[in-house]
Amino acid sequence: MKLGIAAGVNQGLAGRLAWVTGARLAFLALLLTATGFLYLRGDLVRYPTSQSVLLVCIGLAFALAATYAVLLRRGQRLDLVAIAQVILDQLTWTAIVYVSGGPSSGAVSFYALTCLVGASLIGLRGAAIAASVGIVLYGSLCLAFASGWIAPPLDQDKANYVTAAGEVGYLALVNGLGIVVVALLAGWLAERLRKTGGELADAMQRALAAERLAILGRMAAGLAHEIRNPLGAIAGSAEMLRGAEALSEEDKRLCDIIQRETARLNQLVGDMLDLGRPRSLEPRLVDVGQLAGDVVGLAQGSDRGAAGDVTIELEGPEPGLAWVTCDAAQMKQVLWNLVRNGVQASGAGKRVCVSIALDDDTVTLAVADEGPGIADEAREKIFDADYTTRTKGTGVGLAVVRRIIDEHAPFGASIEVESGAAGGAVFTVRLRRAKPPSPSTPDLGVEASDPHAI
Repeated sequence: MKLGIAAGVNQGLAGRLAWVTGARLAFLALLLTATGFLYLRGDLVRYPTSQSVLLVCIGLAFALAATYAVLLRRGQRLDLVAIAQVILDQLTWTAIVYVSGGPSSGAVSFYALTCLVGASLIGLRGAAIAASVGIVLYGSLCLAFASGWIAPPLDQDKANYVTAAGEVGYLALVNGLGIVVVALLAGWLAERLRKTGGELADAMQRALAAERLAILGRMAAGLAHEIRNPLGAIAGSAEMLRGAEALSEEDKRLCDIIQRETARLNQLVGDMLDLGRPRSLEPRLVDVGQLAGDVVGLAQGSDRGAAGDVTIELEGPEPGLAWVTCDAAQMKQVLWNLVRNGVQASGAGKRVCVSIALDDDTVTLAVADEGPGIADEAREKIFDADYTTRTKGTGVGLAVVRRIIDEHAPFGASIEVESGAAGGAVFTVRLRRAKPPSPSTPDLGVEASDPHAI
């Protein structure tokens, strides 16, 4: 997941850098030309030093643009490229300030312009770097003029330059504050835009996911009746056939396989219906300890649990201590799907552990298995309806989990997956902890376990 995010960020920065590099060339060419021919009147004889400074800046700007283009094609360390552009821009403005009036030059405002560029490239950090470099360079220039360390260019009229310490100090303070204000405002706006853009992209992804689920729901609704009726007939016939006395043990084993596979197909149809046609939430106070106990008990009685193939355990506080607000039936569905996923991922003799942890504000429900685990590149897609890491299964169960958790977001619900300390995977569900109900509050807790309700 981190790799995918980093790649997306890098690609976005590359696009912004390309745009800014092109705009910078056009702006510098226009600015330096205007300075040379309007301010200095294009007089190489009268302003040889100033004109030389401008020509050097133009040449360096175009040479650096070629360097930026090469670095952009490589696509490596683009953040350093962006920082280098910001710093070199501030150096360019310092040269222009020097030949166009020194501390009182109107070109001082371009320091703030670079703060905007830095914010657009790398956010608040870029604006802060641009402001810091600009203030240091401009402050050093002001100090040098006030101390007499440097003098106006020999080809400039000294009357256009402010060199008195008091006046230079005032200009340095005012312009420095202006740069800081612009940098803070630009950085704040850039961060807000980044956050809003991320939320918009997330909303678009959710809308596309909802559209896919709606299509899946319509397909599942149309197929459910046509599939479940034949499945019921097949399962019933296999059960009747298995009771025949003339069948051999091998025939009975084949009948068991038929029943098991029809049950799996029936469960898959149910998952598709749950995913495509979500029910409205019915939130109430729920005891997570009792809910987890019911689901674990049910899982222990399933095929692999009852056979002792996979050990399913529950760890945590006794019922009555972990209360949350949620839809009991749907949250039971979440835990059942996670336990079922862990059992399917685990080999013979392995263990699936359901644990409950409490703190002041949160109830944490974790399902850990001892399967092969989940690769880093798979975590970003593990909850997609059309993604699975196993040869059997469709991944629909985890997609149902994600949908239910997303619908419980107003109640503080979240889910994450990570690798276990000893291997396998750990799915962690967090819910906002609620106050225990008063003894007089009716209809609390969860219903008795019903395999057909899950």
